[in-house]
Amino acid sequence: MTDAIAILDFGSQYAQIIARRVREAQVYCELFPWDAPAEQILSIQPKGFILSGGPKSVYEENAPYIQRFILESGLPILGICYGMQALTHALGGKVDPSAQREYGPAEIQTLVSIPLLSHLSKVWMSHGDKVTQLPDGFIALAKSGNSPCAAMGDMRRKYFGVQFHPEVHHTPNGGELLRRFAVEICGAAPNWTPASIIETSVERVRKQVGGERVLAAVSGGVDSTVAAALVHKAVGDQLVSIFVDTGLMRHKEGEQVASALRDGLGVELITVAASGDFFAALKGVTDPEQKRKIVGEKFIRIFEREAKNVGQPKFLVQGTIYPDVVESSGPDRSQAAKIKSHHNVGGLPEDMRFELVEPLRYLFKDEVRLVGEVLGLSSSLVWRQPFPGPGLTVRCLGECTPERVSRLRAADFILQEELSAAGFLGKGGKTAQAFAVLLPVRSVGVMGDQRTYQETAAIRVVTTEDFMTADWARLPYDLLAKVSNRIVNEVEGINRVVYDITSKPPATIEWE
Repeated sequence: MTDAIAILDFGSQYAQIIARRVREAQVYCELFPWDAPAEQILSIQPKGFILSGGPKSVYEENAPYIQRFILESGLPILGICYGMQALTHALGGKVDPSAQREYGPAEIQTLVSIPLLSHLSKVWMSHGDKVTQLPDGFIALAKSGNSPCAAMGDMRRKYFGVQFHPEVHHTPNGGELLRRFAVEICGAAPNWTPASIIETSVERVRKQVGGERVLAAVSGGVDSTVAAALVHKAVGDQLVSIFVDTGLMRHKEGEQVASALRDGLGVELITVAASGDFFAALKGVTDPEQKRKIVGEKFIRIFEREAKNVGQPKFLVQGTIYPDVVESSGPDRSQAAKIKSHHNVGGLPEDMRFELVEPLRYLFKDEVRLVGEVLGLSSSLVWRQPFPGPGLTVRCLGECTPERVSRLRAADFILQEELSAAGFLGKGGKTAQAFAVLLPVRSVGVMGDQRTYQETAAIRVVTTEDFMTADWARLPYDLLAKVSNRIVNEVEGINRVVYDITSKPPATIEWE
């Protein structure tokens, strides 16, 4: 079994990023709610625990706390921000409100020379409380201008706490702290690689499905395609993939997916032409959550219909990945606010007849891409732009008619073509995701001395490491001008182009 680290989420917006950083160190980890049952957390046989930050204060009523079995396990513990304070509180130390809150960049000064902190000086703080009395056995390891104890440690028990956030990019070399804790202090072997991910996933899929037939839902995106390829490696001819042509795909997407799976990997693939069904179901609908529900249910109903022709498989493969789960059900999978649903995880009908197989459910996007390459999928497919399960419905704001979706598809293709030519897309490209959005907003324009009153296209291009946070890409003005000029001149019905310069948060990457 792969060595693992258990990360306990106390409600931090950064908890998933902690997991991403540990995975970057090639150490497997899983994220659990702070109050998850002991048997669930210990089932991964962790080599150590990381306690996340959180919005509460340890002295508040009903504040999250460290469960006793964690302290009794004898395993190393690293507390981050609230996690450090919870560790202090649990072991008899003292935490008080700070007279001066500390948010943003700060510099720390190490007080004791240990490898865990030797590479750090600039860090990112975000706290209103501070440790005022260390628990027995602990010493201060570092201080900042506002925190006499910016880091603490009990060397004998291998308990550590840091008041700052090593997981965020604002803490240079913070990922190295997490690597050293996981590998050097906990002794976890750094063997979480694409090859080991495939090996583990294949074993899990075979155990889940046995000798049953499996149906794969191929949507055209990277995730569903890699999921299908991974399950095919596990069960071979037991898998049949269905690609539903919803009429909501990108330019020539169906042809590319069919080539990759049928021709490239030898996967049995059935294509279902269903654009009429989807547009009929979406007629008059403008609410994005309703669109998702409609698309999700329509997908499943079509799969159920097609399943009868291929032996009525019991299992359905979906390309759900970790960010889908997080945004649909919150970081602790139970208590946090739901931002939006994805058809993968939030739009499925309750009476669905399939048991889901989700081999990528707790993988990050870049891990999915690396797995896809090792499985033999083409680089152009693996490194294509992420695409939402509901297709262009969530990029065509307002009603999704065939005419409007066609208009959006044409604008998006121009954007992709120009960004690719300029080196901003694909593996090694300068951006992580780029797409056009069609707005149900008309404005006055002039073309050929004639008045126009047409729709607006918005361009969304972002940079991101993990898709949990993102920033808008600073594209060259000349490139933006070329894209805008082509869209207005070549796409009938659009006479205005705008550029979205909003980060995530506060916005999400997709508009709906």
